[in-house]
This record gives sequence, C-alpha cells and structure tokens, in this order.
Amino acid sequence: MSLVELIAQADERGLAASGLACLDRCVPLLGGDDLVLRPLWASLADNSDWSAGLEKARGALGAGDRPGEAEALARRMLDAAPASPEADAVRLWADACSVASLRIHRILDPAGNAAASADSRREGGTEGMSPLVAAELRRQVTVLELLAGHGAAGLRRALDVSTEGRRVLRAVVSRRARGRG
Repeated sequence: MSLVELIAQADERGLAASGLACLDRCVPLLGGDDLVLRPLWASLADNSDWSAGLEKARGALGAGDRPGEAEALARRMLDAAPASPEADAVRLWADACSVASLRIHRILDPAGNAAASADSRREGGTEGMSPLVAAELRRQVTVLELLAGHGAAGLRRALDVSTEGRRVLRAVVSRRARGRG
C-alpha cells in the first residue's frame, strides 16, 4: 500500500503518530534533544491530553543556528501541530508532515537532487530516489503500518523507527555544518 493510501486509512492515533514521527526525526534541525517530544509520544500511548506537552516542545525548540529551508519546514511542522490529535486536523497535519519531512530529507541529501519532487513518490516505490529520501519514505510507511497492525502496541516500535531516523538526520546535519564551517 502506498504512503498516501496508508494516511487515508489511518485512524487518529496512527495519524498523530505519523506526524509526530516525522517531526521527531527532524528535531535535530530545531536544536532539540532526543527527549523533547517524549511527552507527546506518552500522551498517544495513554490517550491523554497532549496540548501541554506540545506547548512545552514549542517553547524548547528553536529555529536552529542557521535557519534555512529545511529548518523552516521543520519549524512549520511543529507550529502546525493541532492542539488535540483528533479528526480532520490531525489528518491534514500528518499529510503535511509527511511531505515536509520528505522535502527536508531531499534538501539535506548530499547525493540527491534537491530539485526533484518526492511528493509524487508517496504514491509508489523508492526507485530513482536518493538513499536518504528513500529511507525516510520507508520509515513513514513503517510507522503507519505498525499503528494499523498493532494499534497502541505499535507505538513503541514506531518510536524506535523514528529514533533511528533522527540519528541518521542528526549525522547528516552535523556533516553539513562541518562542511560550512
């Protein structure tokens, strides 16, 4: 099933986890530590209110040292997060986070073509995509499949997938910063 189809069929928790996972993988662009979004993951696990955790994350995450297009996209993901992971708002947010995260990975991929569109790739496979973007697309699909197949029990594995992606992006951001310096 394509990423677009998975998003269309996901329930509220799956959509919230999908958007949160995209944002979580992009935290290195916002200067955040690895735990800054944990309260939001916890609220998805126990169905509690996530608005307080969201506001705290917004306050803790800056725009990074050198704001560029990738950083601006990551900040927009955070700013656009709905106050409550419910219904249509979370579906729109998850879809926008998916597109933004793919764009971020395309921008940051030193081997990729920043001008090529990854948006249409959400409909199909990863052939012809740069390795960083293809890996991000696979992570997005995996998170949605985990939540669709395991519900709340899939959240732990979805967080693990997101953590792996965050480490990869942190390394890319670090190499990029060394290249500028």
